[in-house]
Amino acid sequence: MDGPEPWIAEAVGRACGRPPEHWHRTTGGYTPASRWAVTFSDGETAFVKAATTPPTAQWLGFERAFYETVRASFVAAMLGWDDAGPWPVLVLEDLSNAAWPPPWDNARVAAVLETLRAVATTAGPPGLPSLIGRAPKMFRGWDEVASDPAPFLSLGLCSAAWLDEALPRLAASQQMELCEGAGLVHFDVRSDNLCFAEGRTVLVDWNLPCIGNPLFDVAFWLPSLEFEGGPAPEEVSEEASSFAGMVAGYFAANAGKPLIPDAPFVRRVQREQLSTALPWAARSLGLPPPR
Repeated sequence: MDGPEPWIAEAVGRACGRPPEHWHRTTGGYTPASRWAVTFSDGETAFVKAATTPPTAQWLGFERAFYETVRASFVAAMLGWDDAGPWPVLVLEDLSNAAWPPPWDNARVAAVLETLRAVATTAGPPGLPSLIGRAPKMFRGWDEVASDPAPFLSLGLCSAAWLDEALPRLAASQQMELCEGAGLVHFDVRSDNLCFAEGRTVLVDWNLPCIGNPLFDVAFWLPSLEFEGGPAPEEVSEEASSFAGMVAGYFAANAGKPLIPDAPFVRRVQREQLSTALPWAARSLGLPPPR
């Protein structure tokens, strides 16, 4: 396979003090960042993420600040950073040989819950925003659906009659105070952002950390867990069910929107998570199943 653009190779050489001998483009991720697995002459390997747009450059900067500050078993080791080229480049521990779920079993579910408890009690970089301040609109998704239900209804997950009946209770479940807290929050826990590596559960993509209620990370993970064959959300965390309406509202407000050119798979993933989040919200609020 052809290697990266010369500026990426030069940046990795500067960041690590030596150029890689082999490059392999990796898949995954929902941004246009350039991702590579590299091997050095001594056989050591690393993961390279290079920004290609202003947003990815900003997110990479946030990640760098996190990796430079936090040292924990659930964090990949940072091996290098370079921003002397046209876009910044981050070099991290290679996790390509780790186990990336699915499949799920009870031990893996328990390992993620234990890791999220450790995350919550870890000090993050100074100056992190609050969970509510990070993305306030995402917590009022049902208000957006109420103003224009057509994109949501186009997904075929419920009827207009069901939505009319359920919407008042769904909207009332969006209580901002649920997000208040003092724990470290990853903000984007899904299977593609975590892996199991030699006894560690590692979370990646630390570009949006914030401070708030740690149950947020659990609650937003649970719909994807069930979609991938894991247990229903209530079987994993009864407490997280307080977030069910808010979680479903976020996906309901976004999954039916037009595709994002730089991240064309995001809407599909949002619809998948909505397919389990919506019934969860209905169950938690005592509503009839979506029909």
